[in-house]
Amino acid sequence: MTPARAGQEALQRIPEFAAIPSVDELNRDFAEIAESAGTALRRIGTSRLGEPLWALTVGDGPAQAVVFGGVHPNEPIGALTATHLARTLVDDADLRERLGYTWHVVPCIDPDGARLNEGWFAGPYTRGHYARHFYRPAPDEQVEWTFPFSYKRAYFDRMIPETVALMRLIDDTKPAFMCSLHNGEHGGIYYYVSRETPGLYEHLQAIPDSLGLPLDTGEPEVPYVPRLADAIFRTSGSEAEYDFAEAAGLDPAERDAGTASWAYAEKYDTLTLVTEVPYWSHPDANDVSLADEMYADVLKMRAEGLDELATVLQDTLRAAEPDLSVASPFLRASRAFIPAFVRGAQQEHYRAGQPEAARPATKAERFGCLDLVHMFRLRYGGMLLRALDGELAIGNGTPVIREQHAALSSIYDAWVSEAEAETSSEPIPLGKLAAVQYAAILATSVYATTSSPS
Repeated sequence: MTPARAGQEALQRIPEFAAIPSVDELNRDFAEIAESAGTALRRIGTSRLGEPLWALTVGDGPAQAVVFGGVHPNEPIGALTATHLARTLVDDADLRERLGYTWHVVPCIDPDGARLNEGWFAGPYTRGHYARHFYRPAPDEQVEWTFPFSYKRAYFDRMIPETVALMRLIDDTKPAFMCSLHNGEHGGIYYYVSRETPGLYEHLQAIPDSLGLPLDTGEPEVPYVPRLADAIFRTSGSEAEYDFAEAAGLDPAERDAGTASWAYAEKYDTLTLVTEVPYWSHPDANDVSLADEMYADVLKMRAEGLDELATVLQDTLRAAEPDLSVASPFLRASRAFIPAFVRGAQQEHYRAGQPEAARPATKAERFGCLDLVHMFRLRYGGMLLRALDGELAIGNGTPVIREQHAALSSIYDAWVSEAEAETSSEPIPLGKLAAVQYAAILATSVYATTSSPS
């Protein structure tokens, strides 16, 4: 089997999903899949709140593959993909044999965080509804960014239990192939691979095109990741983030987090794939024609948007802080992320001053820059509102908390209206998103065992 053949076969069966399952529903689905396979789910650990962490092992091939969803709990498309992958592997013995792997599939590695997003899992899938029920942990509470890290003045060894469970699974299996299932929010589809993979890029790029979905050829998530091809990047560890912040005149040691799963698995020569699929698509995400603005000006607009966001949220939190009584996950995350917007704005101003920014921007770059501001407003304004909601819910409705809640609610409603007016809120069918990730998994897993590491 070739990567192209694997991807094509995967797209012959597009799954159908009406909604994103809750953690309980997902656990029941995997228990049923395990029972149909005549096997048992393997408990690989326990979450911080005492939830069992499960993995399903399927197949008996000589190579090992690890696939896990829910690394960021606001990104649950991976739960659908893991379900589709597990069912297909259990049902199709011929496919298992041709792939040649023993598969270890973890449906959700952060169930505690996933439960805090369940308010939007059943829809409606609008940007406003999603964001008002959004939760993303503080960096030092995220599974994907709490692997051990030591570099220059940075040191991190406070691995959370979910990360330790994933570390053990990686160490036990020494996978030839690993996939960390992520998703973005708005735009197009893009991928990360942990090493250069010539001969694979065109197959990954063809997958969304065959489903009528755009690639994302605009701004990368972070400016220091190497671009290997359109919408395909090489994973970049925390060392690159440290060096970039240092070059921008910031203190890189302020970042309180570790590194990622793919960096941890490098010692086993693991080929890691990270798939990023959006809930909503936009044609500008893949429009490489030139916009009217210079790239430096687009970066400045993003920096100004981040500065404004930081000011609004900082002022709200500073005013309410003396009256806050609950160290909720929403409050912990707000305290961690709000200062990061200030640093992010400084980085964008730094980038705008570099010689390479003195060129016209593409429409995809312009869209990526400006939509990130919309995304961060809705995400993190919504989380701070949830922190204040919690205070009101327990009866701590002091005049200051009520005043700040009302003021931020008014601003937030305007942010939602602006984002929904400027960008589409027509959701992509969930089955198509799972199909993209599933096809990319099959294509890359085949590549991992048929190509030597570069």
